[in-house]
Amino acid sequence: MDSISIFLYALFIFCLFLMIWKILDQRRHQNCYILDYQCYKPTNDRMLSTRFCGEVIRRNKNLGLNEYKFLLKAIVSSGIGEQTYAPRMVFYGREECPTYHDGISEMDEFFHHSIDKLFKKTNIPPSLIDVLVVNISMLATIPSLSSRIINHYKLREDIKVYNLTGMGCSASLISINIVQNIFKIEKNKLALVVTSESLSPNWYSGNDRSMILANCLFRSGGCAILLTNKLDLKNKAMFKLKCLVRTHHGAKDESYNCCIQKEDDQARTGFHLDKHLPKAATRAFVDNLKAISPKILPIRELLRFSVLSTIHRVLSQNSGKFGARRPMINLKTGVDHFCLHTGGKAVIDGIGANLNLSEYDLEPARMTLHRFGNTSASSLWYVLGYMEAKKRLKKGDKVFMISFGAGFKCNSCLWEVVRDLRDENVWEDCIDNYPPKTLENPFLEKYGWLQNEDPSTFYVPDDYVIP
Repeated sequence: MDSISIFLYALFIFCLFLMIWKILDQRRHQNCYILDYQCYKPTNDRMLSTRFCGEVIRRNKNLGLNEYKFLLKAIVSSGIGEQTYAPRMVFYGREECPTYHDGISEMDEFFHHSIDKLFKKTNIPPSLIDVLVVNISMLATIPSLSSRIINHYKLREDIKVYNLTGMGCSASLISINIVQNIFKIEKNKLALVVTSESLSPNWYSGNDRSMILANCLFRSGGCAILLTNKLDLKNKAMFKLKCLVRTHHGAKDESYNCCIQKEDDQARTGFHLDKHLPKAATRAFVDNLKAISPKILPIRELLRFSVLSTIHRVLSQNSGKFGARRPMINLKTGVDHFCLHTGGKAVIDGIGANLNLSEYDLEPARMTLHRFGNTSASSLWYVLGYMEAKKRLKKGDKVFMISFGAGFKCNSCLWEVVRDLRDENVWEDCIDNYPPKTLENPFLEKYGWLQNEDPSTFYVPDDYVIP
């Protein structure tokens, strides 16, 4: 072999190794890590007691006895406790006529609390942020809310900015997905995700049952999350993203209309929750599980489920009345912890039944719903915070997140715990009190007498004092 042939052969080998090295190096930089997160806890003067909730309902002159009974039943069965938070305009008695400033100030209060704390905890200055993703579904401002953050923290001029609205309770994972995709093509980046909901301009003061239900469930909250793909920060990270799957059923009319903002017959804007919502959520949930299960479960579990499903289908076709229970996939073979959206007690119960989860698995979601209510897209992070505060999260554990949102959407992802975690975060002052001895709601004891009232004679005197 002459020298030219040897040189060309060596050059080919070198180029081959260089290409392999570049592919491996690129894959190393494509990882998405959470450095830290900070949930928002409003001040105690915004806390909703049972008595004050009764006062807010009494102030709504559009409600009658039947609406009172409906709200009582909804609140008692909601799983929400007495320490959740509402926007300030409710405490000022202006829920029927909120101002533009109410929505802005509600968001500013959250931004300055959680983002400040996050930068302080991580010791990372705002000037190092490369990507900003903000998701506030029901408040659109000009300039955008992301611009308010950029202005307040004086972020860089070349920052990549994404301002999401209308994504609903599933927006957190959509924001994470945006960051994940950016990390796949750009190295050494820091991203800030800010997730919350503005309740101030969206409080419903009418009497449509499908719309007043939202007032019972949604509460103030939010979370700021710092993510990176920098290799030198890998050892400081809390979680590593393994996979993320998004499912959108907006093409189905029933799914699209089951969870939607609209006006009632008196032109009052509110958030309509349709009777088809459980069915739409189930369909989206099943389709999402079909997509993500092969990515997170071991082959043996996938084979077991496939074989049992085939046997069940064949027997059902042959015997017609075959009544054996449909086989269930066991997510616990690939998942250690379940971080569920706190959409309500029925949502948590439904997911628990469909996935055959234990009360231990459901405890973080139940306690989050009880302590903070449904904080929309940020609720997942309060659930994660509960797990961390209870010292459940150990290095190597897998955490499965799942959320639902208007559209109708179901998004899920799997995180790997990078190191043992024990920060109490937003649960710092109350984690020792959870789980409480009972989750029984005091509304029934205080307002149960409404059940015995006659609609034809019932009225609330103007001087009536809430007990």
